[in-house]
Amino acid sequence: MKTYLIEKYGDQSAVRAAETPDPQVGADDVLVRIHAASVNPLDLKLRDGAFKAILPYRLPLILGNDFAGEVVQAGPAVTRFTVGDEVYARPDKDRIGTFAELIAVHQDDVALKPAGLTMEEAASLPLVALASWQALVDRAQVRPGQKVLIHAGAGGFGTIAVQLAKELGAYVATTASTAKVDLVKGLGADVVVDYTKQAFETVLDGYDVVVDTLGGETLAKSLQVLKPGGKVIGIAGPPDAAFARELGANVFLRLAMSALSFRTRLRAKRRHVTYSFLFMKANGDQLRDLTMLVDAGKIRPVVDRVFPFDQTREAMEYVEKGRAKAGKVVIAMT
Repeated sequence: MKTYLIEKYGDQSAVRAAETPDPQVGADDVLVRIHAASVNPLDLKLRDGAFKAILPYRLPLILGNDFAGEVVQAGPAVTRFTVGDEVYARPDKDRIGTFAELIAVHQDDVALKPAGLTMEEAASLPLVALASWQALVDRAQVRPGQKVLIHAGAGGFGTIAVQLAKELGAYVATTASTAKVDLVKGLGADVVVDYTKQAFETVLDGYDVVVDTLGGETLAKSLQVLKPGGKVIGIAGPPDAAFARELGANVFLRLAMSALSFRTRLRAKRRHVTYSFLFMKANGDQLRDLTMLVDAGKIRPVVDRVFPFDQTREAMEYVEKGRAKAGKVVIAMT
């Protein structure tokens, strides 16, 4: 099958097209012919080797972390899907590789594609929609009336997280550039801070939850807008010891991750708030819950641009250079 992979960690020059054997299909797997996949910042970090200490992949590594497509084979233990089903998923972190014509995925990680979406629209959702759910529902346990700040509301994650937070009944603030203010308001944001004109930490206060997608100074300043008891959930890092334990990392790696987030956690403690790092997980059940919201019109995908499969490298470069105006960049196989 045709794929895009890396044989060594590096910059964009490390990504190349290659022919690889078709996937092996386990008893609980479905084999999916991929129609579309999306490009996520995670793909760039994996290419660069940013996570090689905590996600030690064997190279060569086919890139790509979510997809939409059609089931072409089902393992003997599969009960949820049959050949011909249109599905979408974020594969488990140990089984990524959606920049390819085929992928074998455990049935527990897959959901039927929302009926009203194209393959390209559906492919834009799994990773960011699951990350939004796990941040807002699982980790923050957002309740109606709570105040939630989601950074970069026009980004791939932000466009979905803003909509989900509103569906949960939250009062939602976000940050965006001038050109994107109307877009994020249309997605349901109650307050939009134009970061080209204002510093969000000077105009927002008393928030219950902040979901940070940027890290660095934005994360540090986010602590200032929380009320006592509030939570900041970091998607961009730094990782913490709890994440290391989830991975089953050894004691040295747990200590290293704890050290990386020590300053942030100390600052949070002084303000009587908490910080935690979220690395989203594959979850077909949650994806089915999200599908119901999509089918009901509560969440809609935002797709910036669709590239053909033979321009996968260009699609990654487009994302890396920040050219996307809003939402996700998608790769179409056909």
